[in-house]
Amino acid sequence: MALAVAEEDSTLMKLESACADLKKILKASAKMEDNLGKIDKNFDTIEETISAASSSIAPLHSLAMTTKALETRINRAVSPALALVDSFKLAESLQHRLLQLSSRASSLRDPQKRLKLLLKYVDCVDQLNATLNTINQDGEPVIHKLQEVVEFLSRTKATDQFRTHRLRETLVTLKALYETEVDAMRFEGLLDQALLNLQDEFEGILLQARHQNINELSEDKEADQMVPSDLASELEVQVLSRISETLAANDCLDICIDIFVKVRYRRAAKALMQLNPDYLKTYTPEQIDEMEWESLETAITLWIQHLELAVKTVIVSEKRLSIQVLGGIMDGVIWRECFVKIADKLMAVFFRFGEGVARSSKEPQKLFKLLDMFDSLEKLKIQFTEIFEGEAGADICTRFRELEKLLVHASNRVFWEFGLQIEGNADGFPPPKDGSVPKLVRYAINYLKYLATETYSVSMAKVLRTEQIWKAGILSKPETHENLLKEAISNVMEALQRNIESKRSYYKDRVMPHVFSMNTYWYIYMRTRNTELGKLIGEQDIKEKYKVVAEESAYMYQMQAWGPLVGLLDMEEEANDAGVAVIRGKMEAFLKAFDEISQRHRGLYNIPDVDLREQIREATVKFLIPAYTEFLNSNSTLVQAKSYVSPESIEGLLGQIFDGADRKLKRRDSKDPKSGGGILASVEGRVRPRTFDARSSHSDA
Repeated sequence: MALAVAEEDSTLMKLESACADLKKILKASAKMEDNLGKIDKNFDTIEETISAASSSIAPLHSLAMTTKALETRINRAVSPALALVDSFKLAESLQHRLLQLSSRASSLRDPQKRLKLLLKYVDCVDQLNATLNTINQDGEPVIHKLQEVVEFLSRTKATDQFRTHRLRETLVTLKALYETEVDAMRFEGLLDQALLNLQDEFEGILLQARHQNINELSEDKEADQMVPSDLASELEVQVLSRISETLAANDCLDICIDIFVKVRYRRAAKALMQLNPDYLKTYTPEQIDEMEWESLETAITLWIQHLELAVKTVIVSEKRLSIQVLGGIMDGVIWRECFVKIADKLMAVFFRFGEGVARSSKEPQKLFKLLDMFDSLEKLKIQFTEIFEGEAGADICTRFRELEKLLVHASNRVFWEFGLQIEGNADGFPPPKDGSVPKLVRYAINYLKYLATETYSVSMAKVLRTEQIWKAGILSKPETHENLLKEAISNVMEALQRNIESKRSYYKDRVMPHVFSMNTYWYIYMRTRNTELGKLIGEQDIKEKYKVVAEESAYMYQMQAWGPLVGLLDMEEEANDAGVAVIRGKMEAFLKAFDEISQRHRGLYNIPDVDLREQIREATVKFLIPAYTEFLNSNSTLVQAKSYVSPESIEGLLGQIFDGADRKLKRRDSKDPKSGGGILASVEGRVRPRTFDARSSHSDA
């Protein structure tokens, strides 16, 4: 019971406490409500005050907005004007710097330092040019905007008159400065003077870019040693390139090109003049025809050497310098044109000399030099095409091909006319009186031997094939090089053979044609066998056409020259009743005929080839001595020992005849042939003539 009472008291106390708290809260709420009412009244008062202030401030806000818009408009005109003024100040500062750099450069003696200073000078010129371009480009729009602002302020009177007046004065000053000073600074001021200085420096540095000593290269015949040199140092190239770009950017490109072409042509020509190419002054066909052959031959040899040197060293070096200096202008168009202008002037003198030689008279000896010229162009063709590639070098490549074409035609024409001269017996002389080898034959064989060598056979075959392709068309199937050359040379050899046969008829003596034919065909055979010419034509053909004919001619020579002497010793018809008088008569006739034929050999018949002469001597001894010996032996009882010439003496005299000794026939008793005793013996049978033995010869081929 007591526990229940205690719990009730605790609950009652909590309720009382909660009631007291509620009363406090209600009082506070009432008080807050009063305060909120007061605040609401204050807000109404403030609102009324703000509305009144807003009505008062509205005109000022509008004025501020107008002022801000005016400021923006003025700044849009004045800011570029200030930048323009700054540009004028920068231009003036750069001009002062140009003067300082120019003064320093003139006093410097060290080339490297001077080149580095020139780079700074070029930078300053570029900056000045850029600044003046900016002024020129922006000046008119800036002045126009500033003028609009001044007119607006004057019209609206948005600012005071003093400020408007100052702005107008600034406009007038800036406009006058722009109109008068800009053109003067660009075309008459320090920039123009600086560009003139750069032109002089450009020319001076180009003049210092010299070629190496070309004489040393000309003495070294190895093509591998012909290496182009760097004409300028890396720093010089950098300066030249910068100057050329600066001149091009300042409307001086034409002047830059003129300077470059003029100076580099002068330098390249001076390098080639070290070779003393005076021969190039003679270039018309008429002038070349008037030259001595030795002089022309030397000139062509020099032309070949100098052309190779010019292309592989001078021209390549000039191309490299053109690329280095002018390669950055107009995407590489300018350097090609400048290089071709330089090279065209240099190559023109070589081309016109080559064209003059090709168009000159077609003398046989020119063939080898024409082939040398053609071969040199063939070797240079690939490199020449690479050097002058592109549209700019088309004309000079065309002239190169035209020269090569002229040389092909000229070489073919010379060889063709050489054959015609042989065919028509155009040497103008009858055959040699002594039956020796004609000069024409010697010349032709040596000519063809030289042509068949490795040095010229390839070039000549290529010339023949090229000519054939041009005539028959590119789609035709020409013969191989070797066949063409073989056919061409064989035609000349056949013409030479017809020439020889025609000249045999000139001789009235019955023996001389055979001596002439024997000498000539033997000469041809011995000088063509085992040579490139013999291999080309065919050793078997050479043997059949010339050796066999020479042997036949030798046989006929024996029969015509010595056969009658053997016939005098024939005793068959009178062997039974021949007396001393008959034998003596035959002996006298034999000795007389022997003396006559000996005199003819000494004074008329000539066998210049030593080995051939020895073979003929041996054949004659074997042909004559046995018959003579048999005659003596058959008539030994009728012939006195002292009244006849012994076989040994006859053989010795034959040796003297073929050795060229001038000795007369003498008998053993040295008496008059008619005063001695007769020969009574007769010769039985006739000695059969011996065929000429064409043995291997060691004579000079």
